[in-house]
Amino acid sequence: MQHLQVFRFLGLLLLGFLPLECAEQDALAIDATIQARHMPYGTILNPIFDVAGGGSIVNYTRCGDSALWTGHYLAAEAFRYKVTNSPEALANMRAALAGLGLLREVTGTGVLARCAIPEDSPYAAAIASEEAANGIFHSTLHGKAWMWVGNTSRDQYSGVFFGLGAAYDLTGDKRIRFGIASLVVRLLGHLLDAGWSVKMPDGSTSTTFLLRPDQQLALLQIGRRVDARRFEKAYEQAAASLASAVPVPLGFDALDDHDSYFKFNLDFINLYNLIRLEESDARRLSYEAGFGAVRSTTDNHLNAHFNMIDRALHGPDAARDAETRADLDAWLKRPRTDGFVDWRGKIASCGDPNLACHPIPVEDRPPSDFVWQLSPFQLSGGGKGIIEGAGIDYILPYWMARYYGVVQE
Repeated sequence: MQHLQVFRFLGLLLLGFLPLECAEQDALAIDATIQARHMPYGTILNPIFDVAGGGSIVNYTRCGDSALWTGHYLAAEAFRYKVTNSPEALANMRAALAGLGLLREVTGTGVLARCAIPEDSPYAAAIASEEAANGIFHSTLHGKAWMWVGNTSRDQYSGVFFGLGAAYDLTGDKRIRFGIASLVVRLLGHLLDAGWSVKMPDGSTSTTFLLRPDQQLALLQIGRRVDARRFEKAYEQAAASLASAVPVPLGFDALDDHDSYFKFNLDFINLYNLIRLEESDARRLSYEAGFGAVRSTTDNHLNAHFNMIDRALHGPDAARDAETRADLDAWLKRPRTDGFVDWRGKIASCGDPNLACHPIPVEDRPPSDFVWQLSPFQLSGGGKGIIEGAGIDYILPYWMARYYGVVQE
C-alpha cells in the first residue's frame, strides 16, 4: 500500500497536480540558523537547548562528526554560490574552509581532527566527556589553547574531501581554490606518507583505507584535480592496480540495506568525485559497476541526497527528479529538534520489530544529523527534543537540485 501511495504521489507531481513547496527562502533560513547557532568555533556542531523545541543554548554535541558535516556544508554552500553568486555563500565557503584547515592544523601532525574546541569554551568539559572514547588531545595554536577529538575515521576524511572536491570546481575564487588545493595536498600527502593509515599523535592507528580501493582512488582523484603535478602519477599507479577492485567493497555494502546505513552516504559522496572526474572509459566502467550496486539497493528509498548524486553523474530522469522534489518538500515537514519518534505497532515491520517493511515517508522518519544516512526503514529513535539538527540534509540536495535544474525558482 505504501508503494502505491508513493507512485500515485509521484504521478501527480509529474502531471503538475500537486504544488512544489521547496523554496529558496527555506534554504536561506536554514543557512542563517547554521551561521547563528551551529558553527561556534568554525565547524558544524549541534546546539543543546534548555527546553524541548528550542530556547537558550546550554551546550553543544555531535563533535565527533564535525569534520564530516562541515565538508558537506562546504559542498552545499559551493552549489549555492554557483546558483546565486551570493556574497554570503562565498563568505560561508571561506569560513567552512578555514574551519577544516583548523582541524588539520590543530593536531600538529598533519592528521585530521574530528573537531576542535577552545580550552576556555564553556562547553569544553561536556564535549570532552561525551567524546572521551575517541581520545581528547590538547595543543596550542597561534597562542591559543585548544582541545581536539581524535580517533579520526575514514568517514571524516570522506566528508571533508567530498566538500573540497565539489567546492574546487564550483567557484572561480582564487583564494578559495588555493586554500582548497593547499588543504588537499597536506591531508592527502600525510595519508600517503602514513601508508593510508590514520595515526594519532600517541602512535595509535584509528583506521586505514587499505581495504577500500574506492575511497583511496576518490581521494587521489581529487588530489590530481587540484595538483596534477604531485598526484597524477600516484593516481595512475593506484588505479592500475585498484580500479577493477572498486565494485568489491561497494557490492559488499549493498548486500545489507539495513546495517550501518550511513555507509551508503560514504559510498555516494566518494563515487561523486571518483566518477565525475574520470576520463578513462575502462576505469569509469568499473566505477559505474560499483555505483550500480549501491544505487540499485537504495534507489527506492526516497533519498533526495542519493538522487541528486545520481542526477549529477547520469543526467535527468523525470520520475527520479520528481521524487527528489517531493522528498525535499517532505523534509520541510520534519521537526528541527530530536524529539522521540516511535512507529512500532503502527507501521508494519518485517523481521526486526524496529524495521518497517517499506521505506517510511521522509517527514515521519526519526531525527538524525543527516536524514539521508539514517535507514529509511527505522521505526523508532530520537531523544528529548532539545538537540537541533543543522539542516545540511536539506540545503545540500536543495542547492544541488537548483544547480542541476531539478528545482526551479
